[in-house]
Amino acid sequence: MPDCTCLPRCPFFNDRMAGMPTMAHQLKEKFCQGDNSDCARFMVFSALGSEKVPATLFPNQTDQAKKLIAAG
Repeated sequence: MPDCTCLPRCPFFNDRMAGMPTMAHQLKEKFCQGDNSDCARFMVFSALGSEKVPATLFPNQTDQAKKLIAAG
């Protein structure tokens, strides 16, 4: 699977988010360099655009992403 197209500007992948989890490396391998269709950040980006992706949203917060998408 190719890397996510959002990697160059993704604050999570580029370690620019506050409160980065200690398992960030594993999350990056799973969501950023694997199947990004399950990445909460990519889900919101795809549905609503980059400006709607909260700075605090982590890749594994899919429940939050679904709520954001539903709210539009």
